Amino acid sequence: MNKKKTILSALAAGLTLSTVLAACGGDDNEGASNGEGGGEGSDFKVAMVTDTGGVDDKSFNQSAWEGLTKFGKDNSLTENEGFKYLQSSKQADYQPNLQQLARDNFNLIYGIGFLMGEDIQKVAEQFPDNNFAIVDMVVDAPNVASITFKEQEGSFLVGVVAGLTTKTDKVGFVGGVESDLIKKFENGYKAGVMAVNPDATIDVKYAEDFNSAEKGTAIASGMYGAGSDIVYHAAGGTGVGVFTEAKNRKKNGEDVWVIGVDRDQYEEGLPENVTLTSMVKRVDTATYEVSKLAMEDKFPAGEIVEFSLKDDGVGIAETSDENVAADVLTKVEEYRTQLIDGDITAPATDAEFEEFMKTVK
Repeated sequence: MNKKKTILSALAAGLTLSTVLAACGGDDNEGASNGEGGGEGSDFKVAMVTDTGGVDDKSFNQSAWEGLTKFGKDNSLTENEGFKYLQSSKQADYQPNLQQLARDNFNLIYGIGFLMGEDIQKVAEQFPDNNFAIVDMVVDAPNVASITFKEQEGSFLVGVVAGLTTKTDKVGFVGGVESDLIKKFENGYKAGVMAVNPDATIDVKYAEDFNSAEKGTAIASGMYGAGSDIVYHAAGGTGVGVFTEAKNRKKNGEDVWVIGVDRDQYEEGLPENVTLTSMVKRVDTATYEVSKLAMEDKFPAGEIVEFSLKDDGVGIAETSDENVAADVLTKVEEYRTQLIDGDITAPATDAEFEEFMKTVK
């Protein structure tokens, strides 16, 4: 596969996005034609399909919709006509939802989440005149933009917070579905913890579900009960249960914390104030920026668009100073600089984490 580095000008947030040209393929099947997939102003239509977490999951899907909503309002688009979403209650809904939006001649259609990869691939082939984008997955098709993030970098930083804040030297990680994507959150977090607190132990559990608050509550209960005082979740709607358990314990006088994910989840910890910090992943910026490029006929078709710490595509929440000590935030900034400068590399896989641990003293 030939690769080419491209620099795209990010328009609303002042980011710089690095893109890698991916190999393209696909059949010339008949599809709903809407020109070149571009447009201007009110002629442009953009939509998204949620995964099973739903548009109000207070995490990943909600962030994506917030980006599209801002884009729609900034460009005077009418909700449901110019910009909209279709909700998926189960995985079997993905493909028909994508097909419906393509038949309705939306210029750009997002699939939110890696679980939609195969469906985006199939529907993009069926509708070659529509443009598609998928978040957190690489799909090899000439009319698909693949949006990815270096989640391990932001997770490293919240790991530093956890490692320096824990009073028990025990912290936890709750993942949704175990996958290469969520492993990036897990391994980056573990590396950040161990970089500043090599005596810490990290309890890792997967719910194998992104939409089960009950499983999140049960897993968090076990972790807090076993001595973890900080739990980081990368579990979508399942993470709501982690907050529920933490708030219940805080009501009973326990000193426990949650680290949120994807968007600033400070308010999810109220009124008991259990959100220590959040790893912010700017899915909202991604959907806004790629939509703007598509509207201006600059859609990165067949490319991988990656958001990193250097671009402010990932990081920690602005509300972190509410509950994180000033000296800890100073340390976080030191590690942020090292990550951006390439002095250290946040691990994304189990093998990379093992290599990282060889550098921990």
